[in-house]
Amino acid sequence: MTTATSFLPDAGTITMFSTTWCGYCTRLKGQLAKEGIAVREINIEEVDGTAELVASLNNGNQTVPTVLFPDGSAATNPSLADVKLRLASAPGPNRP
Repeated sequence: MTTATSFLPDAGTITMFSTTWCGYCTRLKGQLAKEGIAVREINIEEVDGTAELVASLNNGNQTVPTVLFPDGSAATNPSLADVKLRLASAPGPNRP
C-alpha cells in the first residue's frame, strides 16, 4: 500500500499530487516556481497507488492538486499564500 510517508518532502519543499490536465495544478506549479519553492510533482495517473493515496487524504475524492508538507500534513488545492505560510511555520534547522 502506498502511504504519505513515501512521499514526504524535504524541509522547505512540497510534494504536489497532480494530473497533466489539471488547470489548478498548472497554476499553482507556476506560482511556486516564481517564488522559488521546490516541488516534487507526482502524476496520480502515472504512479501506482497515488490516486488511492490522494483519495484517502481527501475523504474519498481524487482531488488535485493535493499538497503534502514536510510535517506530513496535506492541503487540497491550497493557495500560494497558504503554502508559503505552512512552509514558513514548519519546524526547520533554526526553528524548534
